[in-house]
Formats: sequence, structure tokens, C-alpha cells
Amino acid sequence: MDELSEYLDSVTPARRRDDARTLLALMAEVTGEQPVLHRGGIIGFGTYHYQYASGREGDSIAAGFAPRKAATTIYLMNGVDRYTAELAELGPHTLGVGCLYIKDLSAIDLDALRAIVRDSYETLTSGTYGQRAGED
Repeated sequence: MDELSEYLDSVTPARRRDDARTLLALMAEVTGEQPVLHRGGIIGFGTYHYQYASGREGDSIAAGFAPRKAATTIYLMNGVDRYTAELAELGPHTLGVGCLYIKDLSAIDLDALRAIVRDSYETLTSGTYGQRAGED
């Protein structure tokens, strides 16, 4: 058994574990990338390069999620503000600047989520992304 499978088997509660497996398939389909388990239990798909006006630069996951006990965190590194219409159709969720928190994936419109993840991934991987989440 590989490290990612072992990690997924350890996720609790069971609902979060099932949601993680669904998201794994959804994000692999949308991005065309293989999942990579990062420190802190973040499952990432692809990478993007960022460079800020300050000169700081680096690489980060282009799409990803982390199954946490309280909720699953979906990372939208280009911010959530641009997805107002899609989020209105999504179902029950809460937001951070660059994070979407979902407690029950079965209550979510997966087509709306798929569209959000696809747009975020395509935006981030289209070239050097020079903004922080929430900046336009």
C-alpha cells in the first residue's frame, strides 16, 4: 500500500474519508494530474509558480484539498471571491480567503465544484501567477 492510500485509510471521521476519495477522483479528472501527499495531510494536484511584486517567488500546489476532522478544506490559491456565482449554487459551505470548507460532500453540487476547481487550476497553471488569494 502506498503512502497516500495509507493516509486516506487513517482519515476520520468515515464521512471525511469517503469525501476525500471522491475529491481525489474529481481533482484527478479535472486537472489530469496525479495526486501527491504533502506535509500536513494536503493532497495536491500539479504545481504553479508565483512571483509577487515584492520579488518573493516559489511554487505551490495548483489544486488540492485536506480532509480535516471538522471539514474538508479545498484550496483555491487564486482566491474565492471570483467564484460568487458558482458558490451560490454549490450547497452548504464556509469560506476563507483562499479556502473552501465543506462538511458534507454529499450535500454539494459536484458539477459546480468541478467548475470552480477547473477554473482555479487553469488560472494558476496558465503562467506565473503573481497575486495572493483575494487580490485582483
